[in-house]
Amino acid sequence: MKTLLHKNTKIAYSETGKGTAIVLLHGFLENATMWDFYVADFAKKYRVITIDLLGHGQTECMGYVHTMEDMADAVHAVLHELRIRKAIFVGHSMGGYVSLAFAELYPDNVKGLVLLNSTSRADSDERKLNRDRAIIAVKQNYSAFIRMSIANLFSEDNRERLVNEIESVKLEALKTPLQGIVAALEGMKIRNDREVLLHFAPYPIMLILGKKDPVLNYDENLEQLEGTDVKFTSFPDGHMSHIENRNKLGKVLLDFFKGI
Repeated sequence: MKTLLHKNTKIAYSETGKGTAIVLLHGFLENATMWDFYVADFAKKYRVITIDLLGHGQTECMGYVHTMEDMADAVHAVLHELRIRKAIFVGHSMGGYVSLAFAELYPDNVKGLVLLNSTSRADSDERKLNRDRAIIAVKQNYSAFIRMSIANLFSEDNRERLVNEIESVKLEALKTPLQGIVAALEGMKIRNDREVLLHFAPYPIMLILGKKDPVLNYDENLEQLEGTDVKFTSFPDGHMSHIENRNKLGKVLLDFFKGI
């Protein structure tokens, strides 16, 4: 990983391959290593950028709240450093929220957008309460919170089948500092609704959902697509399509990139 300084904060990123830029943004409690399975394959035809978002992986914390806009600005700093004018974004979960914030702040820099197990909608009141509960829980028992949170992202059918993969996701998540976790929860809680982008963005967008996603209601999130040209793919499993549906997801993403 390389690093740069942005607002006195160290931001970690990697760059592999040549061609159209693909920016891969991880979710909450994850880091750039979540994309390791895909990078070499994507880099055969594309310039693949992975970034550790604020307070995750090797990127430092910037404050008590990391808004999605703060994270988007950090992503923009990396692209500026690499002299990348336009990129296709793939954001997993929280990474999707950051991609949407980026698209709103820097519309001319976006060539395409994939929301992977993510949503353009703001948190409901119930989800905001759950974020507050999560903040209390992680302060009380950091490692129990992380272990439970990660297991709950997979569909129940996969929790035994993928026991080793889940364990390694937990080990990566346990590297996330407490401040990074709290700041991300606070930032997600107050993020703006950006469903309007699905209707008016001038570039292709794809939404990928898991039918048994324990954290994002499948049917509710389908409603976002009404009246839009957003491409849609569903998988039969949970919130972690990059692990639960690993090979199929790679093919879906490459097809989307090729079509741009």
